Amino acid sequence: MNFETLLYEVRDGVALVTLNRPDRMNSIGGPMKDELRIVFTDLARNDDSVRTVVITGAGDKAFCAGADIKERAGSTLPLPAYHLKQKATHELFRTIETFEKPVIAAINGVALGGGLEIALCADVRIAARHAKLGLPEARIGALPAAGGTQRLPRLVGPGWAKQLMLTCDHIDAEQALRIGLVTEVTDAGQLLPAALAMAARMAANAPLSLRFIKHAIDLGLQVGIEAGLEYERYAAAIVVSSEDRKEGMRAFVEKRKPVFRGI
Repeated sequence: MNFETLLYEVRDGVALVTLNRPDRMNSIGGPMKDELRIVFTDLARNDDSVRTVVITGAGDKAFCAGADIKERAGSTLPLPAYHLKQKATHELFRTIETFEKPVIAAINGVALGGGLEIALCADVRIAARHAKLGLPEARIGALPAAGGTQRLPRLVGPGWAKQLMLTCDHIDAEQALRIGLVTEVTDAGQLLPAALAMAARMAANAPLSLRFIKHAIDLGLQVGIEAGLEYERYAAAIVVSSEDRKEGMRAFVEKRKPVFRGI
């Protein structure tokens, strides 16, 4: 499909989604949310050849600078309309967060506000060395309302989350690595190759295993240990009876690469 604000391609089982508004720092505007919805509810979901997804930004300045403030500055929605619009945003971001296949955010520049909130929905975040990250909404009298107040403290703890949101500070990639906001930092030219290589390593594994591992971890962080272990047993029982598990065992014994089909 031809998108207005995104680029979409599939490379060897990896769907590469590029936020493509470089003249506006890849900010969230125009039909970007609708196009992301199409990618995650239709294209990448329904393409069996896609095993993992990488999200990045066009150019080397920005992953995504957040909402397009110039686009929004002249309009104010009534409270009920804003509430419904924000609910749609939450649903989109949850779709990315709970996507059945692994999602990697390759943060190639600034990731601020809603841009960082998109990255927080990914399973793994890696960043270029020059990247800057932050949730500075309080500077303009707003708050991180696309999930930032909920996802960031779950990832880095309440102390760091409050410090970043209450000061509106931008942190560099190395500090993001130290607090666990990203898992890897690379030189700018190596970022996308590193993200695609990681995605390929994930894509080589059994799709059902990846799906249930993702869900077990995410669910386990929201419930008590007993409920988490109960779901783990449930997930293991499904995976152990799958054709992919049988293929994985055969391939191990036969000393060959397994051919997984996601069943």
